[in-house]
Amino acid sequence: MKQAFNLRLATETIAKDAQQLGVSIEALENISIEVSVEIIQQPALQLVLTYQVTLPSQILANQLNWPTWQQTQVNFTDYLWEETCLECFIAGSEVDGSKVNNEDVVASDQTEPHKIPLQQATAYIEINTSPDGRYALYQFKSYRNPSTLPPAPLYETDGTTRASINWNKHNDLTATSIESHLSSTPTVVQTPAHYERSFSLPITQLQNQQYAIANMMIEQIHPCVILWFGKTDLYFASGHASPPDFHNRDYWPNFEL
Repeated sequence: MKQAFNLRLATETIAKDAQQLGVSIEALENISIEVSVEIIQQPALQLVLTYQVTLPSQILANQLNWPTWQQTQVNFTDYLWEETCLECFIAGSEVDGSKVNNEDVVASDQTEPHKIPLQQATAYIEINTSPDGRYALYQFKSYRNPSTLPPAPLYETDGTTRASINWNKHNDLTATSIESHLSSTPTVVQTPAHYERSFSLPITQLQNQQYAIANMMIEQIHPCVILWFGKTDLYFASGHASPPDFHNRDYWPNFEL
């Protein structure tokens, strides 16, 4: 059971970003980010997320802020979105089937009830991970609520244990330039730079092939990535609001495993 996502670059500032990085707009458009989401049952039931980032040129690879994975760095850390960050947002019902914070509210004039829009009504989880092993899991009651920073941590079903992840893969293959003799005139060919990180979270299985993290059924899942190249940040997701806003649930795909 696997769901694949091809993330695309938010393009509002792509011309300025390309100029700052000294590459073409096409080079930025050719950055490939693939994310796979898979459920495995060994050794225990878990949701596995694998991020594969491929840069088309040495110029971009030289500027990418991609820290080396280190076991000693594996710990809960806030504000990871200020660096290169592999993210994922997950939303759904409570395990008892009722929507979190999806009740009617009364308008300010107290005369007409209004339904809270879906984006602002349902709780969700945010996962942040750094390539070096740091991570954070947060719980939101509704759209960017609570608004305090850092956000409230996600806890396991016992309400006291802070949720965590398990790292699986941390492979990097840097870009190189090689001389090609395939034609009569030798040329220099660049091989892409490839980076991979994979981590998992424990989940529980419910009825009808449904799954839950902590007390939340998985109904929507939104992998996304922020890549920092020096002081230039690029945003990648399967769909984008304008300006980019990973928290906007209008762009979150359904969980289809």
